[in-house]
Amino acid sequence: MSMSHGLCISYMPLVPPLDSASASHGVYRVMQHGLPIAQFCKDFNEKTKDFKEGVPLPTVINIKPGRTYDIRFNKPTISYFLKAAAGIKKGAKRSGHEKAGMITLKHVYEIALVKGQDEGFQVRDMSMERICRSILGSARSIGIQVVQELDADDYRRFLKEREEKLHLEEAAAAAEKVASKI
Repeated sequence: MSMSHGLCISYMPLVPPLDSASASHGVYRVMQHGLPIAQFCKDFNEKTKDFKEGVPLPTVINIKPGRTYDIRFNKPTISYFLKAAAGIKKGAKRSGHEKAGMITLKHVYEIALVKGQDEGFQVRDMSMERICRSILGSARSIGIQVVQELDADDYRRFLKEREEKLHLEEAAAAAEKVASKI
């Protein structure tokens, strides 16, 4: 887009609600372009009032001459949907070496249905198969295993064991840090 028509600040993962005193990277980027930050936060919060709080929204801000702007939102990121479907907060620390969670192919398809509506996928005219393959790659990169079927009780046990393992690793790392200072 040419400068005479405005400037587009590309995707920024902004999390509602925004606060003008917030130190988020996205708010700083808006300030750098001379937009009235309090008004921007008010507009952003008004447009996102029906969204679930705390969900990262890839946001496109088109800055026009005269310090006016348009705000567009895409669906949350693929990694957000994958972690939500798997019931985890974080992916694997070492992708390919540990399993952070599991989802079914049905989850992949449902995520693809939602993400397929995003501008980025539509512009590239991606087929459902290609979108699913992209989601499978993202799942693999954050340590989420995709399976045909998933027994709820077995998965609950897996998540509990993983949580215990993560706590033990955190405790060991903290103890090692203390020992290294002695």
